[in-house]
Amino acid sequence: MEEKKEVFADGIGQIHFAGGMVRYDFVTLQPEKEGTAPVPKANLRIIMPPQGFLATFNSMQQLIDKLLDAGILQKNENAKK
Repeated sequence: MEEKKEVFADGIGQIHFAGGMVRYDFVTLQPEKEGTAPVPKANLRIIMPPQGFLATFNSMQQLIDKLLDAGILQKNENAKK
């Protein structure tokens, strides 16, 4: 079986558009001092063309819809837009 590299991220710190490309900055939460809240630290950047960004967004939306249908996620009707 082919080996694949896996990268863990707690989330996306920033998404921005620069140089004609969409850039995702992924972060992990790192403790600063004992007893304090962890601080997000950038650990990886993914850069893709706008078409790739749209395809990724559509794939994520389809997965969100499946998770909602399965009851794993619930819509927050009170969320601010």
